Amino acid sequence: MKYIILVFTALLLFAACEKSETNVDEPKVFERFYDALAEQCGNAYPGGLTLEPPGDEMLTGTEQLIVHFRECDGNQLKLPFHIELEDLDDWDRSRTWIFTKYEDGLEIRHDHRKPDGSEDDFTMYGGFSVGEGTALRQEFKSVPRTEETGIFRGWRIEIEPGERYTYGTIRDTSWSWRVDFDLSEPLAEEPPAPWGHE
Repeated sequence: MKYIILVFTALLLFAACEKSETNVDEPKVFERFYDALAEQCGNAYPGGLTLEPPGDEMLTGTEQLIVHFRECDGNQLKLPFHIELEDLDDWDRSRTWIFTKYEDGLEIRHDHRKPDGSEDDFTMYGGFSVGEGTALRQEFKSVPRTEETGIFRGWRIEIEPGERYTYGTIRDTSWSWRVDFDLSEPLAEEPPAPWGHE
């Protein structure tokens, strides 16, 4: 009888250790989201404006947009955001989205540059991920904007590999500005480096 109890106890301990090791090795939700972004590295995708609030004239809605998963260095991804300037037959290459992975979450920063590569007057703003999110969606809080308005303000990023990448701003729980990119097929030709990132 003692032998049976010892064997049973050993089996329980083995199962507990195996479960513990599995939990340790299993990526966290935000890490799976980050990995989904990183899987696109080296590719550029076309997109367009989906939502813009009244009075916002940053985009017309007819220009082509490109996101380029350009720089992937371990715990940091740099995604240039290229905007077609239809009236000038040129491109605005001033913006780069920077995602950084930490042990407890993600951070997004917005690197804005001038054509000569120097930093724009308003640059490197962003925030850290909030809540657990999902492997397909993460939200990031802008502390200054949230404190200023008294409601949650920040950014929502979504990715469905092979289908869609979405970047946008949110107020409370709703989109306030949004652009979507088609991930079904990368562009045949990658765009030039963004300003300041030769």
